[in-house]
Amino acid sequence: MTTEMLALLNGPQTLGRGPGFWGSFLLVIAVAAAFPLFGDEFAVGNTAYFLLWVFMALGLCVMWGYCGMLSFGQTFFFGIGGYAYGVLAINLGGQDGTTFLALALAVCLAAAAAGILGYFMIWGRIGGVFFGIVTLSITLALAFFLGQTAGPQWRIGGARLNGFNGMQGMEPLNMPWLEESTLYFEGAALYWLVLGMLVLVYLLLRILVNSRFGNVLVAIREDPLRAELLGYDVRRFQLAAFVIGSALAGLSGALYTSWGQFIAPSIIGLPFAAMPIVWVAFSGRSDLTATLVGTLVFLAAYQTITVYSQQAALVLTGTLLLAVVLVAPQGFVIGLVQGIRRAATGRRRRPAAAAVAREVAR
Repeated sequence: MTTEMLALLNGPQTLGRGPGFWGSFLLVIAVAAAFPLFGDEFAVGNTAYFLLWVFMALGLCVMWGYCGMLSFGQTFFFGIGGYAYGVLAINLGGQDGTTFLALALAVCLAAAAAGILGYFMIWGRIGGVFFGIVTLSITLALAFFLGQTAGPQWRIGGARLNGFNGMQGMEPLNMPWLEESTLYFEGAALYWLVLGMLVLVYLLLRILVNSRFGNVLVAIREDPLRAELLGYDVRRFQLAAFVIGSALAGLSGALYTSWGQFIAPSIIGLPFAAMPIVWVAFSGRSDLTATLVGTLVFLAAYQTITVYSQQAALVLTGTLLLAVVLVAPQGFVIGLVQGIRRAATGRRRRPAAAAVAREVAR
């Protein structure tokens, strides 16, 4: 890794810099990698489920937190990626590494859809609250369309969409292994794969947002007119951020379908469309690290509450979003980090102030 890339990893647009942060980061990754060695099979699979959603949250963080585009369309691209993986995995046979080809093509399809949709919205000067309304509308339209595809005529090759019953029958991610055997990415193998992909995506996004590209995104978020007057083509940068964030949502969808070998329209509809907004707002939309940590904490807490009452979990989610807007608009995770920093700075300054007071008393 070059010196320039190391400098970008520690750039000003992200929390966490210096040996202390990176030492803690490596320790957390080591513990996470060792988790399947002592965790039970259900816990490992459940944790992999949590991890695969984080890609979608990181994508929204890039779009909303860094570029200022609030999108309700993450589950739209999640659905495109998920259904595309299912259709491709079934029609390609699902063996001999074709599932990874299906994964790559599903992400590319989600990115292409984002490019087409984003072009018409961004070049059409749709922004602000209307950007969120349009993306929410297409999400609900996709969920409605997929819900009425129950008949046998709704098939793509050998893959039936099955309406609200959901599409199934696709193979999980797999690849040829030793002596004509096949390695299926399920359980611990899927967990390690998703963990590795998440670490890689997180590091690449840190480099991206701390680069010139990321600095321009932040400038657009703060004042798009001024950025345009400085000579930047604001629309191109917005489109690039939208495509990157949507492709990550597509990656989440494809991994979800591989994880459960199933996907249904209910995972795309209104309740789920609002969830990424809640995760990123709760965490702190202006920082990747806060989004990563906060999303995992929220998902774990949400599932724990859902075991007892799904309605209570939804009510708590709405209450939490209201609390974020009224009390901590910067996000609870970022607010916690800032509070710790202020406390540490105050402890360092108090002894110095006491020394000055003693000198004055003399």
